[in-house]
Amino acid sequence: MQIYSIDTGLFKLDGGAMFGVVPKTLWQKENPADENNMCTWAMRCMLIIDGERKILIDTGMGNKQPEKFFSHYYPHGEASMMNSLSKLNIGATDITDVILTHLHFDHCGGAVKMNNDELSLTFPNATYWSNESHWNAALHPNARERASFLKENILPIQESGKLKFISEEVGQRTQFSQNISIQFVHGHTSSMMIPFIHLNDRTIAYMADLIPSAAHIPLPYIMGYDMFPMTTLKEKETFLKEAVEKDYILFFEHDPLIPACTIKKTEKGYRKDEVIQLEKMNLSI
Repeated sequence: MQIYSIDTGLFKLDGGAMFGVVPKTLWQKENPADENNMCTWAMRCMLIIDGERKILIDTGMGNKQPEKFFSHYYPHGEASMMNSLSKLNIGATDITDVILTHLHFDHCGGAVKMNNDELSLTFPNATYWSNESHWNAALHPNARERASFLKENILPIQESGKLKFISEEVGQRTQFSQNISIQFVHGHTSSMMIPFIHLNDRTIAYMADLIPSAAHIPLPYIMGYDMFPMTTLKEKETFLKEAVEKDYILFFEHDPLIPACTIKKTEKGYRKDEVIQLEKMNLSI
């Protein structure tokens, strides 16, 4: 089994929205803002090669939206999903599974592409995995999340017949495969999925937007985008306690510099410990 970080590019979001109630005097030390108060964030996905399966977790923003849409988010950088996969000699048709942690545009936009004004699946041979509760929430969004759920990212998957749902098992993680389990969390958005990848005696947690970057490890650092911040707080506290006890490796989707790290408990609370590059993860596990 092998795990690879897949860089799909960078984008910008408002620093205040990303750090919620935390004052700028504190968060700007972690991710300095530009003159418009915008901070740079990664869209880092993960490829898991497990036997015959090539499993992609999230797909970044993609490139099919109009220029006006992208003008709000400043996508930049030389990386793209296809370029990152090609470096591993992986093509779009090789992907067997796509796990979408949730359906906000920066996590699922790359799942669907535009060809000659027609929408089609980026990974035509893959099964796309979501869950019924979150899928329904994305199709019928509340006013606060409507701008994040774009139907052109979602409906083509359903219409293709390639969509399958992962069931939430109350009180325990759902087993997706022999080496991957899924935990459901509900603070950021309804039924977001956190994949746990189990390799020998170690566990890598793909953090999605529960803890989008290493800067968000301290408990009060909760995004203004979260639908239920107090739920996020409880979910983070439970997770971080377990992460320290079981020495989890946290994989960050949005941290512009740190792909992964372990966690330690200090007098000031939970903080990042060892920063881990993906190459080291593959060699040491």
